[in-house]
Amino acid sequence: MSRPEDTLFVPLHPAPIISGIPSYLPITSLTPPIRPPDLHYNDTEARKYTTSSRIQNIQASMTHRALELLSLDSPSLILDIGCGSGLSGEILSSIPPPTGPHMWVGMDIAASMLDIALQRDVEGDLMLADIGQGVPFRAGSFDAAVSISAIQWLCNAESSEVSSTGRLTRFFNGLYASLKRGGRAVCQFYPKNDLQRTMISGAAIKAGFGAGILEDDPGTKNAKLYLVLTVGGSTEEGAGGDITGVVRGMEDVDVVDARRKHKEKGRKDVKKGSKAWIMNKKEQMERKGKVVKNSSKYTGRKRKIQF
Repeated sequence: MSRPEDTLFVPLHPAPIISGIPSYLPITSLTPPIRPPDLHYNDTEARKYTTSSRIQNIQASMTHRALELLSLDSPSLILDIGCGSGLSGEILSSIPPPTGPHMWVGMDIAASMLDIALQRDVEGDLMLADIGQGVPFRAGSFDAAVSISAIQWLCNAESSEVSSTGRLTRFFNGLYASLKRGGRAVCQFYPKNDLQRTMISGAAIKAGFGAGILEDDPGTKNAKLYLVLTVGGSTEEGAGGDITGVVRGMEDVDVVDARRKHKEKGRKDVKKGSKAWIMNKKEQMERKGKVVKNSSKYTGRKRKIQF
C-alpha cells in the first residue's frame, strides 16, 4: 500500500475503444457553465491569478516537478503550452548552469494573460494561439515541452458541434511533430473524472507518444497528475524507450505497470490457427474498430479432410 505522501507512476498502454461515449462533453443544466479559457481569463481574472502568492507557489512547485521529470542536462528550447502570464516560463529562464537557463516559447489562448506576460517583461517568446487547433511549429523544433494546468481545457465543449476528441487529437499530433526525436513532454493537468483522464491519455498514445501518468500524493485532495510523454528515439532507459525509465531512481515512486500483466497473459503458448489464437485476433480487430464476424461454436474448428 502506498502512503499518502508517495507517488504513483502508471505506464499506459494503448487503451481499448470505449463505445457509447460521445466525442464531446456537453454542458447540461446539471453542471455549472464553464466558459472557455479565453473568456474566463479576462483582464480582472488574469491579474488576480498572476498576483496570487498561493498560485505563484503552486505554479513554481509544479514547474520544478515537470523539469525534474524532463531531466534535461543542458540548456534547451522548451515549448510552454498554456503559458498564461509567464509564471512557469520565469522558472525555465531562472534555472542556473550547467542545466540551464532554458529558452522557451509560450502558447496561450487568453489574450489578457499574454498581455500581463508582456507587462512583466518575461524572457520567452509569446504566441496567441488555440492549442486545440494544433501546434503550428516546424517538425522537430523543440527539445522538450511543459504544460501546467492547461490541457484539461481541451475536454470542454460548449456545444455538440465542438469535438473535444478532435481538439485533443490535433493538439497531440501537433505536439508530437514539433518535438525532436527522443524528446519529452510533461503536462500537469486536473481531469474532472476518469473519462477525461482516459480521453487525454488515449489521445496522446494514439498520436504515437510513449505515455505514463505520475500522481503525486495519490488519494488526497492535493493529488496532482503529470502526463509524461516520450517521442521515440533510443531504446536506452529513459531515452525514448520504456516509459518507466523516466522515473527510475526517483525516491518514493511506486510503479504500477498494468502492461506487465498484459505481457504475462500474452506469454501463454497459443498455437497459431487455434481457437484461442483466432479469438485473440478478433478481439484485436474489434479494438481497432474493424468489422468482425460473430463467433460461434464452429469458430476455430478444423474441417475434416475429404477424399
